[in-house]
Amino acid sequence: MTKSHSAFLFSCGIAILVGACWNAVVQAAEAPKMVWPKRLSPGDTIALIAPAGPPDREQVMRFKNHIEQRGYKVKLRDDMFDVEGYLAGSDQRRADEFNEAFADPDVDGVLCVRGGYGCMRMMPLVDWEAVKKNPKLLLGFSDITALHAGMNKAGIVSFHGPGPASGLGSEEGPTDFTAKYVVRAVETSAGPYTVEVSESVSQVASFGKGKATGRLVGGNLSLISALEGTPYAIDTQDAILMIEDVNEAPYRIDRMVQQLKLAGKLDGIKGVVLGKFTEDFVREDKLTDDKRFDTTGVLRQYFENLGVPVLVNYPIGHYPQNCTVPLGGEVEIDADAKTLKILAP
Repeated sequence: MTKSHSAFLFSCGIAILVGACWNAVVQAAEAPKMVWPKRLSPGDTIALIAPAGPPDREQVMRFKNHIEQRGYKVKLRDDMFDVEGYLAGSDQRRADEFNEAFADPDVDGVLCVRGGYGCMRMMPLVDWEAVKKNPKLLLGFSDITALHAGMNKAGIVSFHGPGPASGLGSEEGPTDFTAKYVVRAVETSAGPYTVEVSESVSQVASFGKGKATGRLVGGNLSLISALEGTPYAIDTQDAILMIEDVNEAPYRIDRMVQQLKLAGKLDGIKGVVLGKFTEDFVREDKLTDDKRFDTTGVLRQYFENLGVPVLVNYPIGHYPQNCTVPLGGEVEIDADAKTLKILAP
C-alpha cells in the first residue's frame, strides 16, 4: 500500500467518523426535550372537551359533578354536545374548543370526554405553537391517540387514560384500579412509582427477558397506523412502544402491525407494552380457526421473538381496568417481574 493510498483511507475514516458524530448531534438536537405538564390538585380548573365523537350529556354532567365534589372547578362549552354525523360538531368547533382550552390562562388541565373518531380531522386546525407555549395536562385515550401524538411532537408529555365515557362518568364509577392510577398520574404527587397489577385486575404475561427504559410512545393501534406518513407519525427510536385496540379482526391487527414494521417502527425500539386486545370482533366473520392467526397469535408472531422485553395483556386501553400512563414520559418495563414503572419527575 502506498503512502498516498494510506493517507486517502485515513482521510476517509476521519470523514466517516466526523459524519457519524455530526449525525448524532443533529439527531440529539432534533429530539424534543419532553416537558411534563403541571399536575392537577383540588382548586385547579379543568376544561372538558369533546374532540372526537359526540358525548353523552348525562355521563359528562355526572363526571363534572364528581370532580367538582373533589374540589376542582370545571369549564365546558355547551356546544360540545353538538352532533354532526358521527362527530361532536364541526371540525372547526372541536379545534376551537381545544385551542381555547390551551390558550385560557385559567385552565390547568384538559380532559377529553370520549373518543370515537374525529381527532385526525381537526389536527390541521390546532394551533400547536400555542400549545407549546402553554403546556397543560391532556387526558384521554382511543381516538385521542392522535392528539397525544401531536402533544408529543410539541415536546409535551400527555396522559393516556380514561374519561367519562370509559368509567369516570358511569353510575357505578371506575374500578378501584382505574381510579387509583388516574389519580396517581395526574394529581400533584410525583416521583417514580411501579404500577401494582393483581391477577384479579389482569393476568400480565411477557415475552423476552430483562428490563428496558425509554420514552413511552403509542396508544391505539388503529390511530398509530393511520398517522404513518403524516407529520404526526410516532417516533419509536429508543422508545417503549405501547399499543392497544378493540373489536378489530385479527387480520386487521396483522395489517396495522405489519405497516408499522414496514415503516421501520419496530426497529430500534427498546421494549413493548401490549395492552388489551379483544379476541372477539364484530366487523367481519371469522376467517380461520388456526390459533396462530387469532388476535393473540398474530401479536405473538410480531413480538415474541423481537429480542426486547415485552409486556403482554397489560391493563391499558378499552377495558374496565385502564391504567393511566404518560405518553412521551420515561418508563421502565421488566419482562421477568412483569412490571411497568413510571419514571415521573
